[in-house]
Amino acid sequence: MHRLLVNQKEITKTRLQEVPSAPLAAGEARLRIESFALTANNVTYAASGFAIGYWKFFPTGEAGEGLVPVWGVAEVVESRSDLPEQGARLYGFYPLAEELVIVPQAEGPGTILDAAPHRAELPAVYNRYAPVKAGTAEEDHLRALLQPLLATSYLLFDWLMDNDCFGARQIIVGSASSKTGLGLCKYLAEPAERAYRVVGLTSAGNREFVEKLGACDATFTYDQIAEIPAEPSVYVDMSGNARVKAALHGHLEGALKHSAAVGISHWDQFNPGQELAGPKPQFFFAPAQIAKRREEWGPGEIERRITAAWKRLAAEAGDWMEVKVHQGIGAAPAIYDALARGAADPREGHVVRL
Repeated sequence: MHRLLVNQKEITKTRLQEVPSAPLAAGEARLRIESFALTANNVTYAASGFAIGYWKFFPTGEAGEGLVPVWGVAEVVESRSDLPEQGARLYGFYPLAEELVIVPQAEGPGTILDAAPHRAELPAVYNRYAPVKAGTAEEDHLRALLQPLLATSYLLFDWLMDNDCFGARQIIVGSASSKTGLGLCKYLAEPAERAYRVVGLTSAGNREFVEKLGACDATFTYDQIAEIPAEPSVYVDMSGNARVKAALHGHLEGALKHSAAVGISHWDQFNPGQELAGPKPQFFFAPAQIAKRREEWGPGEIERRITAAWKRLAAEAGDWMEVKVHQGIGAAPAIYDALARGAADPREGHVVRL
């Protein structure tokens, strides 16, 4: 079994490793990973691996090296458990590797929970695996690429509505060219009657791409922050770029009603201890919003809304994303490296098939 190990302190350093497949204990099942997506989201997982706990999901036994989580589909190829049945295909959270051993446990209609002891204290949303039918490869690719990112986009939208946008009249979406950023812009633009405008913030090279999406009422580049109207605002930061954050906070100051930290794709320009004008950034943790809505609406409703929302945008994904399919885990290091260096094209979505 091959896997891609990532240096936990220098996340651009990786190495492919071959290890023997572990024998199954009673109650375990072996899942052979068929395909997974690689996006800037995976870089955020690596960059926040210690702070949020992403390194804990898939222990490696190698000091200082971890497995970055990815979203994808796998097949049950061996089992010493009553469920799921051999041949079942499961969508969910996997290591950047060729297989995963889980301790499957039924949770609700059709859902499988990995009840492995080391995952017990980790957010449940990452431990759930959903059965998927044998459809087309393209369906698997879009699900892996867009479901986790657009789910976060929708949860951000829901959270903003839940908090009446903190009284803001403009929502500024940083790194609006990212898939999570563009998803949020599109969800924010959907309400026919809204009291806010959607402002995209991006690099000069990606400005045209963001403008063509048609979701933003205005788009500014990072060197145009001083031109953003100083009116009541919320900033949703997808990149964690300390320089951009300082410039925006300094420009808006008292007009900034809330600053949400979502991703750190610009991990090499991240400075969590920086002093900022205006409100202190608050980390947005999507599983917390899911848990809140499950408590308020009952199990299943927030999941139903997320599914409807991401499928709505995925139906038009061909207009703004080109899926690039790569064969074999050996292709993963180069893709991951480009994402970690910020050199990936936002118009592309990368999928690795094993």
